[in-house]
Amino acid sequence: MEKYHLHNRPDRELKSETDINAILKNGKFAVISMCREYEPYIVTLSYGYDSERRALYFHCAQRGLKLDFIAANNKVCATVIEDGGYIKGECEHEFRSVVFWGNMQVVKELEEKKHGMNILLQHLEGQDSVIRQKMLKAEGSYSKMEILRLDIEEIHGKAGR
Repeated sequence: MEKYHLHNRPDRELKSETDINAILKNGKFAVISMCREYEPYIVTLSYGYDSERRALYFHCAQRGLKLDFIAANNKVCATVIEDGGYIKGECEHEFRSVVFWGNMQVVKELEEKKHGMNILLQHLEGQDSVIRQKMLKAEGSYSKMEILRLDIEEIHGKAGR
């Protein structure tokens, strides 16, 4: 499949793994697109980035549309954007973004659920005391939520100004 994310403006491509990882580490929300048969669905979710696994973790309720779509087709496309804002008078927009493709999995094993929630809380909170408190309270909550893992298969970065 031809991917045009960078073909029209190769001068904007971010090739460095450091730059791409920085966007994923600094971002807070990912916009995830899914499809089942010919029906599209898009959702914005907060996430935690596990750079060692090259994966994003999310949490959600045990029932819902995103789970229905993942069960039908776990291939997804997503984006994370660092928005520096529009620059008036210059007709420019300051941004860095990544677009990535991969597989979304519902995590089943308790230890990986704990790992995924820890990654998510570390990414969003960054304060060990808050994380420890949430993790202790959440121990019994794992059976009441789903943890999702998006394994990145292909990723492209782009910057603009």
